[in-house]
Amino acid sequence: MVQSIVYFEETGKIHTTDTLMVSKKRALELGIRQVVVASSHGFTAREAARIFEGTGIEVIAVTISEGFKENGWCMTAGERRDLEKAGVKVLTSQMSFSGGVEEAFCEERSTLSIVANCFYCFSQGMKVAIEIAIMAAEAGYVSTDHEIVSIAGTGAGADTAIVMVPACARKFKELRVREILCKPRIANQNW
Repeated sequence: MVQSIVYFEETGKIHTTDTLMVSKKRALELGIRQVVVASSHGFTAREAARIFEGTGIEVIAVTISEGFKENGWCMTAGERRDLEKAGVKVLTSQMSFSGGVEEAFCEERSTLSIVANCFYCFSQGMKVAIEIAIMAAEAGYVSTDHEIVSIAGTGAGADTAIVMVPACARKFKELRVREILCKPRIANQNW
C-alpha cells in the first residue's frame, strides 16, 4: 500500500481545517465510523462537527478534567452544551499519561511517563492523539476492536491525525497506530 502523509512546516491551529479534511477523506475511504478530537474549549470539536456533518461518522470530543481548571484548559458547561447541540459527544477525563496523584508530589513535569515522552518525540499532537484514544476507550466511547481516527494538535487546534486501534490503559500494548495521516514535521520542543 502506498499512502501519503501530510507534513506541516509549523505547528498549530492554522492547520485545523486541513487536518480535519485529511481525516475525513481517509475515514471515509476506510469505512471508519468514529473520530476522537482533543478539544479544550470546543473550537476543534465544532470544526470537526461541521466538516464531518452528513458522513455518519460520530465525532467525540475529549477534554481534560477539572483538575486543570487553573491552567485555563477546561471546557465550560456552556461550551459543552453547544457541542452537544451540534451532535458531538463530549468526554471529560483525567489524562492517561499524566495528571494523577503523582503530580502532587512533584513540582516539575518529570512525572510525565516515559511513554508520553516517547510520543512527544513525534509531536505534541501525537502524544495527545494517542492519549485521548485511550481515554475514550476507558470510558467505553470507542471500541478497542475497530479502527478510529484520532485528532489532536500543538497548543490549540489540530495538526496531527492518525488511524489507530485504541486500547484501555491496562492493555496499552494492544494499542496500534495503523497510519499517520498528518503531523508537524518539526516537533514542539517546549514539553
